[in-house]
Amino acid sequence: MTITDKYFVGCDVGSTSVRAGLFDPNGKMITSATHPIQTWRPETNFVQQSSEDIWRACCQCFASILSDSGIPKNQVHGIGFDATCSLVVLGEGDKPLSVGPDDSDEQNIIVWMDHRAIREAQEINERNHPVLQYVGGTISPEMQTPKLLWLKRNKPETWKKARKFFDLSDYLVYRATGQDVRSVCTTTCKWTYLGHEGNNSEDSIGRWDDSFFRETGLEEFISTGYAQIGEKIRQVGEAVGNGLNKKSADETGFEEHTSVGVAMIDAHAGGLGLLGMAADGSKAGAIDFERRLALIGGTSSCHMVVSGEPRYVKGVWGPYYSAMIPDMWLNEGGQSATGALIDHVIFSSSAASEVSQIAEKENKSVYQVLNSRLVELTKEQNLEYYGELTRRFHVLPYFHGNRSPRANPNLKGGVSGFRLSSGIDDLAVYYLATVQAIAYGTRHIIDELNNNGYAIDTIMATGGGTKNEIFLQEHAHITGCHIMLPEEQEAVLLGSAILGAVSSGMYPSIQKAMEKMNRAGKVIPPVSGPPAVYHQKKYEIFHKMYQDQKSYDTIMNKDN
Repeated sequence: MTITDKYFVGCDVGSTSVRAGLFDPNGKMITSATHPIQTWRPETNFVQQSSEDIWRACCQCFASILSDSGIPKNQVHGIGFDATCSLVVLGEGDKPLSVGPDDSDEQNIIVWMDHRAIREAQEINERNHPVLQYVGGTISPEMQTPKLLWLKRNKPETWKKARKFFDLSDYLVYRATGQDVRSVCTTTCKWTYLGHEGNNSEDSIGRWDDSFFRETGLEEFISTGYAQIGEKIRQVGEAVGNGLNKKSADETGFEEHTSVGVAMIDAHAGGLGLLGMAADGSKAGAIDFERRLALIGGTSSCHMVVSGEPRYVKGVWGPYYSAMIPDMWLNEGGQSATGALIDHVIFSSSAASEVSQIAEKENKSVYQVLNSRLVELTKEQNLEYYGELTRRFHVLPYFHGNRSPRANPNLKGGVSGFRLSSGIDDLAVYYLATVQAIAYGTRHIIDELNNNGYAIDTIMATGGGTKNEIFLQEHAHITGCHIMLPEEQEAVLLGSAILGAVSSGMYPSIQKAMEKMNRAGKVIPPVSGPPAVYHQKKYEIFHKMYQDQKSYDTIMNKDN
């Protein structure tokens, strides 16, 4: 069989859907498929899903890409999985167990964005255990140990019956192969695993810290050797067991023993699909990774950077060893609500219906309609630059707290500049100010990273927001960075396919696969002059709004 007869599948489980893509060895996507997944929100801050529903969606996507491509299943040589960092709970016989207030066993996943464990996260942070230095000093309620502690306290029957707790991508590998092999990516980034310590044994490349779990109140895991959360932890992309078992082969439509790679978190897969892009004729092997940031946008946004040495950046997760690119240290910034915030601003507006009707009539997205209106308003007001429309309208984007670098899930959003009108023009300005606020958040993260040894001047971007021209332009203007887009827009799917390619032996390492399968596309340069001066002022307001919010809290917390 020739190289052109070999294909690889990437499967990405996002917040609202499953996607799968079929790729050739050069990183070109042949076809893709998407299937929605169900989400339940039984209470404020509770977000739940079903592992069975997600697996069915994966299998439906696999069937579609095989059918659409016409490629025989024996030419699919490797499969990679990525997913949101959501917590899956299984009982005896791998049966789903309820994680919610209504005791529905179908709903056995606490989704990454779920903030029910804010109190537990605060308690863990107050103990200030040394492992916290590897999560930017502050653990987040989006991570798994606070959620585990919440389950122990609030769902004792589930806790008693539970046999395994998985990060979602690790669950998918377990479901596909029957082998309980966890990823150093998931366990290090979300479970406080120390991937840089211990011997690189056949089973694991790091270690759990017993004292952390004892202090946290999760000492049960110590006595079982961490069997419930991960005894065998390996590098991303390593082949798992004998690949697909017979049951999963029948369900997915692929051949039994098709190679399956150790999985990773969705944003980190996006990093694999981006950071190897060569520009200006340079070779991937010569890339200075410390000048590059991978921005993976969606419901939330993640900002991924790697270095040869550990960098401790307050409020930025990490440093994590081998969590994305083996043998390199990862720092991970992020914003808890980006795509979700933009949609909230648009669709909670009284003008949303009118904008949606125009979009349907003109066969455009609502974002394109609003972008066009911004251009028209710029001309009508004789402005040189559309960004100036927000001169007296400002947004603090912490509507779902701040992931980094403030690392405070209790922060709230803020808006200054409302008038007694709420038409399309008002919505367009509010939308633009929100996009700008998200870009100021990205600049804040980059500033903190560069203050701690990085020299970031290029953003490699993928995800929903990167299909929006104004989103991209404002990020270039505000951060002062070049924005580089991949030729293959589905960089997260490509990153998962890289895991499959490496697990199959197609490439000897993750970095070599990135070099062969990453390709650069469009580059958007930053601007200087008046727009840069304008955004420097707006960036000062961005920080001032945060300080103002702190002062309000100080006043309200005074004793009467």
